[in-house]
Amino acid sequence: MMALDGATEDVPDTPANAAFFGRHHGNRGDSAFPQMLAVYLAEIGTHAICAAGFWPCHTSERVGGLRLLRSVGAGMLLMWDCGFHSFAMALATRQRGAHFLGRLPAHAKPQFVRSLPDGSHLADIYPSDYQRRKQGARLLVRIVEYTIDDPDRPGHGEQHRLITSLLEPELYPAHTLACEYHQRWQIEITIDEVDTHQRLPNLPLRSHKPVGIIQEAFGLLLAHYAVRVVLHDAATQAGLAPDRLSFSNAARIIGDALAEFQMTAPEQWSRLYQRLLKNIARYQLPERANRSNPRVVKRKMSKFKLKRQIHHHWPQPSKPLQEAIVILN
Repeated sequence: MMALDGATEDVPDTPANAAFFGRHHGNRGDSAFPQMLAVYLAEIGTHAICAAGFWPCHTSERVGGLRLLRSVGAGMLLMWDCGFHSFAMALATRQRGAHFLGRLPAHAKPQFVRSLPDGSHLADIYPSDYQRRKQGARLLVRIVEYTIDDPDRPGHGEQHRLITSLLEPELYPAHTLACEYHQRWQIEITIDEVDTHQRLPNLPLRSHKPVGIIQEAFGLLLAHYAVRVVLHDAATQAGLAPDRLSFSNAARIIGDALAEFQMTAPEQWSRLYQRLLKNIARYQLPERANRSNPRVVKRKMSKFKLKRQIHHHWPQPSKPLQEAIVILN
């Protein structure tokens, strides 16, 4: 089970980064920092990021998703949000030998074919290009529509539509697919591991040039993958699922153990590694609670003006503070 997702990252505010990555624009002006679009392909069960790409912030997530399909193959079920949906994504995934399960955007209108016993139905989707539609290009898919009847859950009472290439209701019931699609949110936790627990919050990427930014971003992902490999070994040895072990504790334990590995003879590394796995397996996470949290922020606006290029060369005081203070009569 694989998942695609995208995120934007702030990069240092330099002319080179701004020219390459760009800024987002809004009613209140441009974004404070240039921003980079990151698109990730991750394995749900292990939280391992298997592929990633970085582009200017105005690049469509679909472009990144299509590029990452080079790492998708037979035996995979690829899940994506509605922002990645397109005929090209669906067709290219099938051509790679993988299946897909995604959310349909509101504007998508697949052509109904026939109903299925589990409440889902088969439909055809078509490319946006008129000439290809005229030539008969189409793809048979299955549509699963569902709602949530718990008033305390996000999406309560709304209609949700899933699209999948798994066409057999006997093997893949609609209810099972709807439940499994929500596993896609595991990739959000994976991205949080990199941004929050590995890099630490509010610490931006550092390079003043785009090539350095991309190099640093891939370096962080390599370190994350290394931690996840060790976590997988520790979970396998302890008979646990990899997501039952703490990533933050594993990263700390591995960091502390590096010096010990450097001082130990290579023939002793195997025993030392087994001890490392046991230490990591001690920090088990509880079963995930049945809960949901609102997507809100504590502080949204600020009374201060936005920082702009003119503020980088602000006029400096001409005299010391003591001389500048004048007592009023």
